[in-house]
Amino acid sequence: MMQSTRTLPPPLVFAIAVLGIAIFSCMDAVMKHLVLAIGAYVALLWRSIAGVAVSGLLYAIQRPGVPSRAALILHAVRGVVSAGMAVTFFWGLARVPMAQAVALTFIAPLLSLFLSAALLGERLARTAIVASSIALAGVVVILLGQWQAELGPEALRGALAILFAALCYAFNIVLMRRQAQEAGPIEVAFSQSLVVAAVLALGAPWFAVAPDVRHAPLILLAAVLAVVSLLLLAWAYARGEANYLSPSEYTSFVWAALFGWLLFGEHVARLTLLGAAMIIAGCVIAARQRPPAIIDAEAAY
Repeated sequence: MMQSTRTLPPPLVFAIAVLGIAIFSCMDAVMKHLVLAIGAYVALLWRSIAGVAVSGLLYAIQRPGVPSRAALILHAVRGVVSAGMAVTFFWGLARVPMAQAVALTFIAPLLSLFLSAALLGERLARTAIVASSIALAGVVVILLGQWQAELGPEALRGALAILFAALCYAFNIVLMRRQAQEAGPIEVAFSQSLVVAAVLALGAPWFAVAPDVRHAPLILLAAVLAVVSLLLLAWAYARGEANYLSPSEYTSFVWAALFGWLLFGEHVARLTLLGAAMIIAGCVIAARQRPPAIIDAEAAY
């Protein structure tokens, strides 16, 4: 890969990552509706198949060369991890409010800071630690606000499933950075959709059913949103270190609270709003960090 002498402003790269998270959160809302209507496995299977069609069309238009062996391995590993993450997350999402579900996943960016340092050799900057600590404090405030809520057995199982998904996502964030260095955004989006669809298809003989045709538009919408989000995140992670961009994940709480309120009538408590403000503050601090290696669009391919 050839590097250009020009560099992109780190806040711009961070903003693109935030946009990718916002679109992904919108997809979460669409998927929650589908999971409640047709079940987690069926919704994910058909969304993944639609995602293969959408990203595959873009991939064919691009006419890329044969992926490297390193890229193929990363595509396979991240796809398998993403499949397990998606099933457990969306199963849990159907059982807890969107804002609470996203709050539980916030352990993932924190873990990814240390994983990126251990696996990628990235410098663990003090600014990133401070920013993530502030955001984590915001998560604690949110959970305190929900402490008095009555949680039934289904909500507890949903929360545990989401925590497992968060552990997978922490690894996924690190893989995203390595994958973005080996392949372009369209290849990343296509490979992700293809591997996830293949993994989910293993259970098709026992669990797959054809959804009602009235769900087709939302399945297609979810696939398009997922592909667009993957493209944006792959673009950003090709140009910024994982420990710099991972705090952008915290903005997903803001979007989850908004979509949960608008689409599902989920209440957002005052402490939840306070926690969200702390999360945003942490992201602002992270965005002001200036990592040493940010490359522009010509450098990635």
